[in-house]
Amino acid sequence: MKAVGYKASHPHDHPEALIDLSLDKPQPQGRDLLVRVQAVSVNPVDTKVRRNMAPADGATRILGFDAAGVVEAVGPQATLFNPGDAVFYAGDLTRSGTNAEFHLVDERIVGPKPTSLDFAPAAALPLTAITAWEMLFDRFGIMKGEGKGKSILIVGGAGGVGSIAVQLARQLTGLTVLATASRPETQAWVKELGAHHVIDHGKPMPEQIKAAGFSGGIDYIFSTTETMQHAAAFAEIVAPQGKFGLIDDPKGFDVSIFKRKSVAVYWEFMFTRSMFQTPDMVAQHDLLAEVAKLVDAGTLRTTLADVLGPINAVNLRKAHGLVESGRTRGKLVLAGF
Repeated sequence: MKAVGYKASHPHDHPEALIDLSLDKPQPQGRDLLVRVQAVSVNPVDTKVRRNMAPADGATRILGFDAAGVVEAVGPQATLFNPGDAVFYAGDLTRSGTNAEFHLVDERIVGPKPTSLDFAPAAALPLTAITAWEMLFDRFGIMKGEGKGKSILIVGGAGGVGSIAVQLARQLTGLTVLATASRPETQAWVKELGAHHVIDHGKPMPEQIKAAGFSGGIDYIFSTTETMQHAAAFAEIVAPQGKFGLIDDPKGFDVSIFKRKSVAVYWEFMFTRSMFQTPDMVAQHDLLAEVAKLVDAGTLRTTLADVLGPINAVNLRKAHGLVESGRTRGKLVLAGF
């Protein structure tokens, strides 16, 4: 089978940062599904792993997490899917990735692909939808249909996670949704996705938050990027006894800045359930099934921004470069081999 991987960590524009490979087709075991991959999307985690986790002893690692495809075969203990089923999912950090024609994945973290979407727009959704959903509903404990009179600020609202978090918060809760974006096109994007207010994170945020009518503070702050850059502002604008969540990896981040307001801090990592085989691992299957229903009902929309061409090393290196620029809107997808 065709695949794309790497043997050493290089800058994205190095010719061996990602290379085309030919590998044996894997076989499903246990609760595995063997998926014929039709489309993948590229996330910041792909670029972080490539830069910081070189394979040991000259081995080759296949990257890729988001995928949409068709079940080719199932393991002997699989019960949730059958060959021929169309699926989408976000993979497992501890296993070989989705940048391959055939991919093994535990069925408990796989959802049925939305029937209203083709494979490319479906591949844009899983990782970001899981991340945003787990932060809002599992970590923050927001109840669907509730939150009226309270507010949430989503920092990096035009990015992959931000783009779905804005939709989930607006469509499934009563929260007033504020989202940050710094360019005219990204500000228009987050408004289109449902943000009530847009804050420019390139300018001081506290003044903008107060001008928007939130002098009492923001109840929930979801930081998807550049947490260290805005840490002081977060401590100022969060409401007393509010909740703060982040997904990036700020060096030297000191949570004591929230102590005087008794703020709860949550660090979301959507690979936790699959990495530790938690008893509630199947919650991600259920979550993705719910997302698929919401997409098919027209409640949620794909965050696909662009399809860069077929899945190969050249196109993936380009996608990694664009993601590393920090200026992408929505999600970048590659489709077909």
